[in-house]
Order: sequence, then C-alpha cells, then structure tokens
Amino acid sequence: MKRIVNFSSFNVFSIEKETWDVEYHNHNFYELIIIENGRGLHHLNGITFPYKKGDVFLLRPSDGHEFTITNKTRFIYIKFTEHYLWENVLMNKKNELKKVIQLLLEDQTFVYESAIKNKQDRIHLLQLAHILLHEFSHKSMYHKETAADLFSGIITILIRNTMNNNSNKKQISKKLSKIERILYYLNVNVLDPDKMKIENLAREFLLSPNYISIYVKKQTGFSIQQHIIQYKIKTAEKLLLQSTYNINEIADKLGFNDTSHFHKIFRSYRQMSPSEFKKTSIAK
Repeated sequence: MKRIVNFSSFNVFSIEKETWDVEYHNHNFYELIIIENGRGLHHLNGITFPYKKGDVFLLRPSDGHEFTITNKTRFIYIKFTEHYLWENVLMNKKNELKKVIQLLLEDQTFVYESAIKNKQDRIHLLQLAHILLHEFSHKSMYHKETAADLFSGIITILIRNTMNNNSNKKQISKKLSKIERILYYLNVNVLDPDKMKIENLAREFLLSPNYISIYVKKQTGFSIQQHIIQYKIKTAEKLLLQSTYNINEIADKLGFNDTSHFHKIFRSYRQMSPSEFKKTSIAK
C-alpha cells in the first residue's frame, strides 16, 4: 500500500475532482476530510460506504483509504500531526477534554461513517472549515493563532458528536472518571440552557439534583455554576475576538440576563470589561 508522507505539522487545502486518481494509501499524519459538495463512495480499511455533502472523516496514520467519485466532489483537507495537536489544541483544553480527544484518536472510538451526525453541527463545521481554509491560505495578521483556535473548535464539535454515539459513549465512560465526564458535559453543552438545568444534568449521570451539586463542589472545589460561568467566559473571549457579534448579541447568546450582567461577570473574572479585553487583545 502506498504511504503519503507530509513534512508539515499542519496543512489545510481544498481540491475538486471528477474522478479519483490517488491509489489506496495511508499517511504519516492525521487527516480530517470534509466533503464540501458531491457524492460517491469512501473505501476505508476494506469497508465501503457512501459519502455526501457535509460528511466528515477522521483518519489515523495507519488507516488505508481511497474514494470512488460519482458526482464531482470538492474536498477540504486538514492534515495535522500529534505534535501540532498537543501544542495548539490540547494545551488549552481541560484535562477531561484532553482524555476524550486522545480516545478519539485511538481505535476504540473509531467511526467509519461520517463523524458528524447532528445537522446543525454539519453546517457549523463546514463554515469553520471554510474560515480556516481562508486564514491558512491568506496569512493575515495572527493567522496562526486564529487557525489554531478554529481547528480547536472543529475538534470540539467532532468529539461532541462522537460522544453522542452510544457505543462510543460507553467506551469513553470506561476511561474517564465520573467528575471528568461531568465537566466534559458542562464544557460542550454550556450554551444549551436545557441541558444545563440541574435536573437534566443529574439525570444524565444518574444522580439526584441535590447530590450532583455537592459532588462537583467536593471533587473540584468549585460549584457547578462556577464551572458554567468559567466556560461561558472562555466562549465569550473567542466570540469577542473571532466573530462579528456585538457585545449585546454575545451577552444574549451566552444566556446572561442583560448586557450589564455580562459586563459585571466578565470583569469579575478578567479584571476588565469585554470591550477592553477585545481592544487589548487585538493590540497585542
């Protein structure tokens, strides 16, 4: 089997093909392949299944694959090494997320079909991939930092969908402690008000609403609400720097009562207002 070798730790590009002209192969890197449009068949490790627009495939270095194209297809490729992942994604993740990402890269959570099932996530991931492709290609100011953050967002969406797969959830549950699973759940669902309700959170982890609050505080030293606020502040920072939302819209999106409440909470955690944070960060 042919082996494709890439000496770059991170690479993003798109190609459009009417016929597939690369023989069955594997790589010396990890690869995310996003189907921008088109249809066909994906042959992966001896298994064949159809692909369509919005599908996302995660390949490890040892995975052998090729495509059969039935409708002209545009692919977006994100190639990365384990070193790049550690230096630019995992360093900024909580320990429980680090473990989930590591498990995602191992065989026991392997997904042959598209790794993204949620309809809205398919749309968002494709949008992020387009922005990432632009940043990587145009080399604007802070393009490396922006690309790393965008890639981190893509990986987080990927693991959220992986965790929604029941068989993968069982595998990951064996590897993570209960508190790690709770914190992971809080992190990836922090913008979903319904899932953040204590009764729903307790039901997810088979605990009583009263006890789960006590349990989280005992295990981490912080309350559930403190964890939620911390995750919201981190999300607010990214939205301030990487989106076109204004501060009122960000406050609403993050579920704060009003803009003044958002300002008060943000300042208490970052010792500056949201607008000051944005101005200071852009000036660096």
